[in-house]
Amino acid sequence: MSKGEKSEGQNKQTTVEEGTQFKGTLSSTCQVMVRGVVDGDLTAPVVIVSESGTVVGNVKAQSIWSEGVLAGRVDADDVHLSGNVRSDTVIRARTLEVKLQRHKDKLEVTFGECILDVGDDPSAEAQDSSNASSSKRKSQMPPPAEASDGNDSNGNHRSVPPAAH
Repeated sequence: MSKGEKSEGQNKQTTVEEGTQFKGTLSSTCQVMVRGVVDGDLTAPVVIVSESGTVVGNVKAQSIWSEGVLAGRVDADDVHLSGNVRSDTVIRARTLEVKLQRHKDKLEVTFGECILDVGDDPSAEAQDSSNASSSKRKSQMPPPAEASDGNDSNGNHRSVPPAAH
């Protein structure tokens, strides 16, 4: 289902209008449109944050579309960003789409200090990695490059990565 698309039986929507500030816990079984400010916990199947909207806190949804401001902890299957993400924000998603915006004739995306976890549960992978021995990790690293003038034995030029310091 794409942004704003409604199937039969899903024509309900919870809206936090521009000029409205909601503080606390908001839980909905239908799509939530945020044009104002939500400060707290927000749970819904779909969350849409308009350009004028701000969501600060814990957000849990199947799909999040944000053209506004997100801050806090975001957990969703699909996240679509074209707005701002404040510093110290954690985004956990199976898929993440970031649409760059033009700012003074340049494309720009600003995340600040945040954590982005995209794909399968990264904590399971990290746990598996931490159980591996350090010698096993070292064996997976390529051997250090020898000093060279960049030419092979036939005089052909080849790329040589910079030596690690």
